[in-house]
Amino acid sequence: MSHPATYVLVHGAWHDGRSWNRVAPLLAARGHRVLTPSLTGHGDRAHLLGPEVGLTTHVDDIVGLVLGHDLDDIVLVGHSYAGMVISSVANRIPERVSRLVYVDAMVPAHGENAVDVMPVTQVMIDAAAGGAHPWRIPPPPELPAPLGLFGVTDPDDIAWLRTTLTDESVLCFQQPAETDNPAQASIPRVHILCVGGEPEGVTRRPVPETQPNGEPSRVHELETGHDAMITRPMELSALLESA
Repeated sequence: MSHPATYVLVHGAWHDGRSWNRVAPLLAARGHRVLTPSLTGHGDRAHLLGPEVGLTTHVDDIVGLVLGHDLDDIVLVGHSYAGMVISSVANRIPERVSRLVYVDAMVPAHGENAVDVMPVTQVMIDAAAGGAHPWRIPPPPELPAPLGLFGVTDPDDIAWLRTTLTDESVLCFQQPAETDNPAQASIPRVHILCVGGEPEGVTRRPVPETQPNGEPSRVHELETGHDAMITRPMELSALLESA
């Protein structure tokens, strides 16, 4: 993408907008406008977390950001769970979105929720159900190398990442995505897959050979853990710029 673009980078579950701290400056240095909002219940909005916060809340967050800043022709990027968010945002305001980029992200069909897309999510919901606050799911624990914490293995990076993580509301994983607006199907999309370090039990749907607009799917792979924006910011930034 040779001309300056507007990127809206949407973080995944448990994270906040700071997860893009290494990517945003690289894109900005190339002349692009970059926004990295924190969704309701995360970052500077962590105090707003409650059982009523769900996928619809987060879609409203991003739609409100785009309309409030009168953004147009945006590259809408979603990491992990935020694939659910950006899909529904594009359904709501397709005329504002020039491209969708899914970074190791969930890609729902109309009416699917996160459990449908990634069934292992139900295990976390069930575990939360037995606790004192059954509506909230804490971040997954760090796993032995090479899995680490969301694929992050550097000790300093893990320590920093822990300071940014907060619980997620169960409703975020239970509310369905909406992708039934015919206009959203024409939006080009790119998939960036993080490969080589998938935790046991986590399976990824294969990307269809064709996009909803009929063009061949565009798929890139990064040899890194799930949080590529932390572990491979330069490589990810280059892929986002070429999206």
